Amino acid sequence: MEEQFILRVPPSVAERIERLLNENAASSEDKSLDLSFSEDGRTGTFVIGNDHFPASLLDLPCIVESYKTYDDSVLIKTADIGQMIMVREESDPAPDVVEYRHGLTPPMRDARRRRFRREPDLNPELVQRVEKDLLNIMAGGTADGEDGEENARSTSKKAAPARAAKSGVQEPGGHGADPDRTDSESDDSM
Repeated sequence: MEEQFILRVPPSVAERIERLLNENAASSEDKSLDLSFSEDGRTGTFVIGNDHFPASLLDLPCIVESYKTYDDSVLIKTADIGQMIMVREESDPAPDVVEYRHGLTPPMRDARRRRFRREPDLNPELVQRVEKDLLNIMAGGTADGEDGEENARSTSKKAAPARAAKSGVQEPGGHGADPDRTDSESDDSM
């Protein structure tokens, strides 16, 4: 099982890492590469050569899929990546949140605000009232007070005419014709 993350570094550090990976490690002045985190698991230190850089573990606003190929034609999914380690210069301020606002590419800038559904603004009093009504209904009662009884009465009054209005549906015990309806009323739909 692979564990993957995104490592975002400043351009100067990226050049040094590229040089370290492409050249022989013995000939490079940046012989060591290390990443360690403090006890909180969100802040740490990135070391390359003799230079130390502050690092932060941030959650991405959406999942990024990682793929691998063996023959340059078939892609195999290897992981879902949800976190990024951001290495910054000493002078850059530390992020004060655990979730990174932006995605990895320019179209995902401020992705959380622009692309995902916002939390609805709910009135706490309304939520409590509805919760109380639901608990009363689950306990075998009706919605609280007279409003619930009036709603129940109006619902039953509306249900009876709707049931009688269905034409072509034979009532149990009936003989196929509704005695209260005349031929002109039943043929209005034609």
